[in-house]
Amino acid sequence: MTQRNEAVIAQTTTGITSVRWLIALLVTIFIYLQFKLWVGDGSYSEVHRLKDAIGQQQLENQKAIERNVALSGEVKDLRQGLTAVEERARNELGMIKQGETFFQIVGQK
Repeated sequence: MTQRNEAVIAQTTTGITSVRWLIALLVTIFIYLQFKLWVGDGSYSEVHRLKDAIGQQQLENQKAIERNVALSGEVKDLRQGLTAVEERARNELGMIKQGETFFQIVGQK
């Protein structure tokens, strides 16, 4: 073989080796990215789990908003007049006004 042929063969071998290293690097990067996509932080399963958690939290928030609206109405009633205070005292504390007669009806067992 001539020197020129040996140089061409050496260049081709070096080029093939470089391409193999590049392919190996790209495959490694691809595998790493696939791993992150399916298993790591921000994976499909984690995103799905977080979406479910968000939906659950939104339901809880809606219930809390409804409860707060009801309590807000009660606070408004209590601030405006004594009738709401009297009603709560009668129902929760068993208040009886002077001159009233209290009747308790007991059902049969």
